[in-house]
This record gives sequence, C-alpha cells and structure tokens, in this order.
Amino acid sequence: MSDVLTAPYVLEYTYKRSTGPIIGRFFSALRDRRIEGVRCKSGRVLVPPQECDPETGESLSEFVSVGPAGVVTTWAWEADPRPKHPLQTPFAWALIKLDGADTALLSVVDVPTESTMKSGLRVRPRWRAERIGEMRDIECFEVAT
Repeated sequence: MSDVLTAPYVLEYTYKRSTGPIIGRFFSALRDRRIEGVRCKSGRVLVPPQECDPETGESLSEFVSVGPAGVVTTWAWEADPRPKHPLQTPFAWALIKLDGADTALLSVVDVPTESTMKSGLRVRPRWRAERIGEMRDIECFEVAT
C-alpha cells in the first residue's frame, strides 16, 4: 500500500459579479419590456450594449432605444432541443438585428416549422409574464404580424 496524499477540492465560483452601469441599465430596461443599445462615437448602435467602443476603446454611455422588432440576419435550426434549451419544441437560434441597431442580438425564434425560418424574417420579442431584469426576460422572438 502506497501513501498517497489527497485533499478534497471543489471547483466553484462563490462570488457574484455586479452588472455595472451599462449592462445593469440594459437588464433593467428588459424588465420594463424595453430594449436599449448604446451609441458609439461613430454613430453605430450596439445591442447588447458594451461599456467600451470596440473600435476606439472609449467609454460609452449614450443609450438608445431600439426595436423591439427586428430582422433575422442568420439562423440555425434546433430540431431536437435539450432539457436546458430555452424552448422544448424545435426552434431556431438566430442573430436578430433590431430596428435602430447596427449589431445583432443572439436569441431564439419560435416558429412552427423550419421552412418558416429565413434571413430577413421580421420578428418581435415574446416577453416573459414575470420579468426580473435578465436576458431570459425575452422568452424568445416570434414572427411579427
């Protein structure tokens, strides 16, 4: 029998990260059924907002209301959702460029069939009944009527 030195180890992250003024405001707006982006010095509107301009590194703080509707720019079909996916029926993962935004937001689109999905499809958010200020306050997007 060899002497082996062992010690129990649990990998965990026991801290909570604060959202800060930019993402915090974005989440608060979602709770209120609004979507906000942030304007760069170049005039581009980033959604979701970022704290710093990706081109210049400057701090950003000019908020802009966008959407809530937009268009699908690209998508991938999920025919067999897993238990932790946002929907339990087939759906599309999609990049959605909201009206007034220059970047696309990743979300899911609930449509009846894969043949319904296409780039350029107009969609709008389906809000959760009870919102708490997080990305899942948008349950999914659905075809805009």
